[in-house]
Amino acid sequence: MFYQLKNGCNWSDLPKDLPPYSTVYWHYKNWKKEGVFETVMCELHKQLREKVKKIHLDSINYRRFSSSEKYL
Repeated sequence: MFYQLKNGCNWSDLPKDLPPYSTVYWHYKNWKKEGVFETVMCELHKQLREKVKKIHLDSINYRRFSSSEKYL
């Protein structure tokens, strides 16, 4: 599925070392209908926001600590 989405090729043009395109497309249709992609994207987005927030908070704490040391 990632190969097809990345390259924008027809499903029938998937490389021969992958499963038959009909099988790949069948899974894609079912996962899309069941909301699997939406769930995965939401989870990845949540994890990324948590990571960015943690990095941001760490840098703020570092700056706060560093600036207070100057005055000691």
